[in-house]
Amino acid sequence: MELRECCALDATDLARIIAEREVEVAQVKACAYKAIAATNETLNAVIETWEADEPCEKMGDWGLLRGVPYLVKDLPFEKGRTCEMGSQLGKGVVCQEDSAVVDRLRTAGALSVGRTTTSEFALAAVTENRVTGQTANPWAPDRSAAGSSGGSASAVAAGMVPFALGNDGGGSIRMPASFCGLVGLKPSRGRVTCAPDPTLNYSGLVVPFALTRSVRDAALLLDCTQGAAVGDDVVIVQPKGSYVASIKEATPPLRIGVATEPWSGVKVDGDVKEAVSRVAEQCAELGHEVQISRPQFDFDRYLEAQKAIWSAYAHADIAALGRETGREPSESNLQSSTLAVYERGRAMLSEDLINALQTYHAVTRDVAKWFETFDVLLTPTCAITPRPLGAYDPDAKNLSVDSFFEEQLAPHESFTSLANCTGQPAISLPIRQSRDGLPIGIQIMTRFGDEKTLLQMGAQLEQVNPQGRESLPLIHSGRT
Repeated sequence: MELRECCALDATDLARIIAEREVEVAQVKACAYKAIAATNETLNAVIETWEADEPCEKMGDWGLLRGVPYLVKDLPFEKGRTCEMGSQLGKGVVCQEDSAVVDRLRTAGALSVGRTTTSEFALAAVTENRVTGQTANPWAPDRSAAGSSGGSASAVAAGMVPFALGNDGGGSIRMPASFCGLVGLKPSRGRVTCAPDPTLNYSGLVVPFALTRSVRDAALLLDCTQGAAVGDDVVIVQPKGSYVASIKEATPPLRIGVATEPWSGVKVDGDVKEAVSRVAEQCAELGHEVQISRPQFDFDRYLEAQKAIWSAYAHADIAALGRETGREPSESNLQSSTLAVYERGRAMLSEDLINALQTYHAVTRDVAKWFETFDVLLTPTCAITPRPLGAYDPDAKNLSVDSFFEEQLAPHESFTSLANCTGQPAISLPIRQSRDGLPIGIQIMTRFGDEKTLLQMGAQLEQVNPQGRESLPLIHSGRT
């Protein structure tokens, strides 16, 4: 199989041609390694590959994904693999058990071929750390791929693999999807299990999933990975039928609220505002009822609660890793932003976390009331287009938690983090570009548990904006 041909296919098409015996699994896997070799020196998205592992012929080609290669984020996903979490503190750490997501992908026939870069402990909105350096954006290698799943996004956008695993606790799948011109789905809380981690780790903010090239791939992966694991404390109502089948159905007329101004008050790039306005016009032309509206809640209280929740859990995770490795968390092995969050968590009182959780519950109810009137919230994914590498330094001197959120997180996640608070599904769609040709992600968010509507509308917008899927970035293995 030619590299150019392989890199042009999404997971759905790759699985089909493997199933129809048009190509062997070994050929597809070899193409993935060639694609990584062709582009990774420029992008720095992949840390290591598993080329020396057991031949793929013995790993099975059964299930919906039938030998499709993918990459995992540098977090504890896959048993026996190094998972350093982008940190010197985690140097040499090896994952002790498979995540349920990896196990389900293996059952579906997908083949893990390596691991990707991440921001340190997946905290920053840029994929730049002391261990692996800076990960570049395939659309413009001098620009950021965002974070924290920036390595996965850069790899998929460059054609290395059709999808890569990430996780999303404030926008960490959707933000890099926006910057790299991909589909980035954050499922509802409980839709995709976090096992063996607690379902409500980080109070349920974090959800594992993937970055993909198409909406149909997101639907396919959701079919393969959705559902609770034994012992989960959140068990969501199961869908009727498959998500792949649902996106082939006609999208019903929907009531859509549009917001181009974030609750944070951060300035939104002109190209981003224009992109959302154009998509809103398209929605009206497609027969949807569209009006300017957004949920109302106390943003200042929400922001302080967000800082408290992230600080409390980050402190617990980092302290546990320090005990495991025998290394004391300090400025010698933690970036300044991570250390600030860690220290804030260590200084917190139990009532600080309880109050933060109560604020999140109140915001969730306020947002749910808005969704009694509207089916969909349409916003930008990020307030900005891809910025130059180094524009936001997560290891800058004198960073505090407050300055970290204000200077680095707010421009990236002002629109995304709400869905993590409420647990609702949201997706970033690559259907617009800036005047200088950089991707602009459009976010849509639906009611809790309603991935069907989310994916249907996503597929509809993807169909009327084919350039989002068809355009290739500057650095792409299919160009070699």
